[in-house]
Amino acid sequence: MSKVAIYPGTFDPITFGHIDVIKKSLRLFEKIIVAVSDGENKKYLFDADERIEIVKKALFSDLKLNKNKIMVISFSSLTTDLCKKYKSNIILRGLRAASDFEYEFQLAGMNRKLNNNIETLFLMSDVENQIISSKFVKEIIKLGGDIKKFTTKSTIKSLKEKI
Repeated sequence: MSKVAIYPGTFDPITFGHIDVIKKSLRLFEKIIVAVSDGENKKYLFDADERIEIVKKALFSDLKLNKNKIMVISFSSLTTDLCKKYKSNIILRGLRAASDFEYEFQLAGMNRKLNNNIETLFLMSDVENQIISSKFVKEIIKLGGDIKKFTTKSTIKSLKEKI
């Protein structure tokens, strides 16, 4: 089994769903690389540097997760190139609902075609977090709603400052 796994995503912002995937993967791998996408094809609320800081505060300050087991980076390359760079053959992806599966299945297939040594491992967040999406978290806070059940204290603070 690979000792390093790559968990790519936009994390705009990080949610308890993402955090569930990270916590579960820590039981399976020695090191998790949380790779914050800096792709240009999406409109982000936070830029990549802000998202990296938000993820770090959520994981290391709010939740006190082990800094030696998690690395948070930015990337704008193919995920398969990132795997090569960090000598990993595992891409982690979170699944919330059946609606995620089709897109994730296609993405895993494309990554496999790009590098047939790479496997995609799908992890589900806990039931209470499966409905959470970054999009909904941003919408709820913009409309003045309470998002304590969806993300960490420092992430809420960053969202309130931005909005």
